[in-house]
Amino acid sequence: QVQLVESGGALVQPGGSLRLSCAASGFTFSRSTMNWYRQAPGKERELVATISRTGSTTNYGDSVKGRFTISRDNAKNTVHLEMNSLKPEDTAVYYCNAREIWWDYWGQGTQVTVSS
Repeated sequence: QVQLVESGGALVQPGGSLRLSCAASGFTFSRSTMNWYRQAPGKERELVATISRTGSTTNYGDSVKGRFTISRDNAKNTVHLEMNSLKPEDTAVYYCNAREIWWDYWGQGTQVTVSS
């Protein structure tokens, strides 16, 4: 059974930091590109960051470049999203996604709220 379980979401003040984690199981994690998406109320789901199978290549959405960092640990089947200099517009549900030609798996999401 495939599972992606996100954690780390919280209420944080503007300018603060959070680290999201996603624990994967039920598929060959090291063979999957991993992504973080987010969806704010009333908006479409947005790709935040992508990391390649080995972690050698990362890509970020324009709105988070320079502030967010995606990383993975293939030995522990986990992917992380380090978020710094958080802004109110970063408020959203953040989803972990595993996608290759053969699969497309999603977690249940974790809420991040940036507010004073």
